[in-house]
Amino acid sequence: MKRVFIKTVIATVAMAAMGMASAQVKTIKFANQNAAGHPIVQGMDKFKDIVEKNSGGKLKVNLFPGGTLGSDQANVSAIQGGSLEMASMNSGIFASQVKEFGVFDFPFMFATTKEADAVVDGPFGKKMHAKLEEKGLVGLAYYELGFRQITNGKRAINKVSDLEGLKLRVIPNPINVDWVKALGANPTPLPFPELYAALEQGAVDGQENPIPTINSAKFFEVQKHIVLTAHQYNPQSVVISKKFWDTLSAAEKKIVSDAASESAKFQRETARALEASLLANLKKNGMQVTQLSDSEMSILRDKMRPVTAKYGVVVGQDLVKELQGEIEKARSAPAKKAK
Repeated sequence: MKRVFIKTVIATVAMAAMGMASAQVKTIKFANQNAAGHPIVQGMDKFKDIVEKNSGGKLKVNLFPGGTLGSDQANVSAIQGGSLEMASMNSGIFASQVKEFGVFDFPFMFATTKEADAVVDGPFGKKMHAKLEEKGLVGLAYYELGFRQITNGKRAINKVSDLEGLKLRVIPNPINVDWVKALGANPTPLPFPELYAALEQGAVDGQENPIPTINSAKFFEVQKHIVLTAHQYNPQSVVISKKFWDTLSAAEKKIVSDAASESAKFQRETARALEASLLANLKKNGMQVTQLSDSEMSILRDKMRPVTAKYGVVVGQDLVKELQGEIEKARSAPAKKAK
């Protein structure tokens, strides 16, 4: 009886120890809309590697690319509710939570990646992410989706007027609906996971996304034409659930925060290095590439100015001036010398 009792105690203690060890491992589910292999997902892979290594396995990261956990809007709700820990999505999507985030969707706001980096990595980017905390979201860093281009399956776009009448899928928010209307095209808001099927079935004629996304989603299979407009630049906010964040120790928060910053630098460098080869791949797969003339680009910008003016009132003119000031500083700053 004594031996049985001792064995029982040992077994109980061992099971309790295993349970405590298991309880100490915290799992982070990290979601995104882009397919495996996309530069955003490569950034997520980097984040996973850093967190798991630096935490000694106490923090585990499970990746869910390709919209497997639903749309961006569904991911935001899940993060706020605490059933999803992290996601990366276009910063402008958060305008539904904090109206000021609409400024990140303004057409032709950024001209270069240098300007974008200076803004999102500086005080402005940090200030914007701080606005999310009262909505149950903690902004950790900014990945990039990049400069958006327009594709369609009907005709080559050599003039702005060639866009008239095309049914274009847009990110489901008001500013994107309005700039497409301003060009005489017909906007169709759709979650990204539904887009390929909509293009394949002819429910929409075209869409607009950066080259890495067009390539990874294989839109070249259902779209023949691409015009290089670079009409919007999309930073991607990497956010974590505040409910989950508050369960982390100070050391764990530093591991996660540092990994987000390091993976963001890696992700942007990767995306930019790949862009030329990905455009070549689109051509190889049958897409016809056009570039608007300088005069046509001026027309494109002019048509979008009323949209920028309208939403400048919505997000606040002071915020727009602050952002423009940061961009001007970045423009005039001397280029960094290569080390």
